[in-house]
Amino acid sequence: MLADYLTVGSKVELKAVDRMWMQDDPESTRIYFSKLNGVLSEDRIEILMPMIQGKLVLLPVNVQYNLCFYSKNGLMQCYAKVVDRYRSNNVYLAVLELTSNLTKLQRREYYRFSCALELRTRAFSEEEIKAVQNNWNFLVNKEKPLQRAVIVDISGGGLRFVSNFQFEQGSTIYCVYQLPGVKGGKDFEMISSVLMVQELENRPGLFEHRIKYLHIDEDAREDIIHFIFDEERKIRKKQS
Repeated sequence: MLADYLTVGSKVELKAVDRMWMQDDPESTRIYFSKLNGVLSEDRIEILMPMIQGKLVLLPVNVQYNLCFYSKNGLMQCYAKVVDRYRSNNVYLAVLELTSNLTKLQRREYYRFSCALELRTRAFSEEEIKAVQNNWNFLVNKEKPLQRAVIVDISGGGLRFVSNFQFEQGSTIYCVYQLPGVKGGKDFEMISSVLMVQELENRPGLFEHRIKYLHIDEDAREDIIHFIFDEERKIRKKQS
C-alpha cells in the first residue's frame, strides 16, 4: 500500500516529462519542490502546489511528472500525472495519479541535470564492438572523426543529447565531453548504448537520443555526480 511507503509531510521533487508544454520553455527544465499532503488511494496522492521565491506555481493538468519522494524507506520514485487542482482552506493542492509503480532508487541514477554542453560522438564499428566486449579497457581510436551534438541533460548513469544526425536504437557509441568547472579541462569519455531515438516535434531533422553508459571510469562517474550535486545545490539556493 502507498501509505506504507509514503508519509504525509514528506518532501517531493517534481520534474515534467511531457513535451506538450515544454517546447522552448525554460520553466520545463525546472525542478519543483513540494510536500505530500495525503494518500487518497492506491494510485492517487495529494501534494501542496510548489512555491518558487514565494510565488505559487500552478502545475498544469494532464502533464506528467517524474516524482522523487524522501520517504521513511529512503528515496522512492514514480511517474504521475496531474488530474486535479483546487484550493482548500487557502491552501493550493494538486491531485496526481500514479502512472507507474513506486520504486526505490539510487540518488545518483535519479537526478538528471538539464544543461547545454557540447558532445562529440561516433558509432563503433562491428570490429570495435567485438573488441570492447572482449576487453572493456579497449583503446578507442581517437583519430576517427567525431560528430558534434548538444547534451540537454546528464546523470551518473547516462545522458540525453540532440543532434542533426541519427544513431540506430541499440547501437554502441563512443562519447566524449567536458564539464564546466572541472579542473584541467578533463575529457569525460565513455562507451554507451543508445536506448531511444526520436525526431523532435516541430523540428524536423533534429533527433533526440537517450543513452546509457556501458563503460565509464568510476572516478569520472564520481566527478559527474559531484558536478550534478553542485549544480543542484545552486538551483536550490536560487529557488529558496
